[in-house]
Amino acid sequence: MSDNASTDDVPQVGTIPEPDLAEIRALGYEQARDELVEIVARLEGGQLGLEESMALWKRGEALADHCQRWLDGAEAALTADDEAEDA
Repeated sequence: MSDNASTDDVPQVGTIPEPDLAEIRALGYEQARDELVEIVARLEGGQLGLEESMALWKRGEALADHCQRWLDGAEAALTADDEAEDA
């Protein structure tokens, strides 16, 4: 890109839609994990365009965060149960 090129000619990553976080939060762990596995397989397939890949990547990141919150909650519940039994 030359110094005289307009930044209007460069696609902006911000134009890629954000994932619907409310919809993701409504998913159970298994649903979110299964969708994440599908997204990874599609991305690894390498047959997607850049915009679709970026949108899927963002959704995958949100799904991974959601799954991690589920796992963290399960771990905290198990730890609390163990501590209650030891008391």
